[in-house]
Amino acid sequence: MDPQSIRAKFGDDYTATERTHRLGIDARITTSIARRFQGRDVLETCTGAGFTTIALARVASHVTTVEIDPYHQAQAKANVARARLSERVTFLAGDALSDEVLRQVQGINAAFLDPDWAATGPEHVYRFLRSNMHPPADELLEKILLKTQDIALVLPPFIDLQELKGLPVHDFRRSTWRARMRSIACI
Repeated sequence: MDPQSIRAKFGDDYTATERTHRLGIDARITTSIARRFQGRDVLETCTGAGFTTIALARVASHVTTVEIDPYHQAQAKANVARARLSERVTFLAGDALSDEVLRQVQGINAAFLDPDWAATGPEHVYRFLRSNMHPPADELLEKILLKTQDIALVLPPFIDLQELKGLPVHDFRRSTWRARMRSIACI
């Protein structure tokens, strides 16, 4: 993986593979997202290589992050250590939908959920309800709502908002984030 590309997108000489580079959210966006969690004890799911974890740990009181892929979690631990934020992050290995894993999550008051919606192939369905995201966004949200009502959920910009009716009160920043994503993608 090209170090200059990693540095340009994530702000330092972090470790990334082609996949974690492609799926990782640009540092300019994670910094903006993280402000919402200032001083909070945050649960993050789907850690990936830890780029959002780093942004969250810079402003949150503490971050507990869950990742199912051991290789990605190793990347995240290395990246968080490089950012000198290890003491502010607890890493949990396993499925974010697992009751066993979620029992280990204590004392959080907010959550950032970023299921893998960037899968490709003809069988992939970009939906919120009954999706084949990893983990499915609707199931993930249902589980985490049992821990906290203060949740930010990342979804692809082309999900039909009608599928979100009936969810707890939340912000719909779809158009703002889509415009910001487009402008960053052009930089």
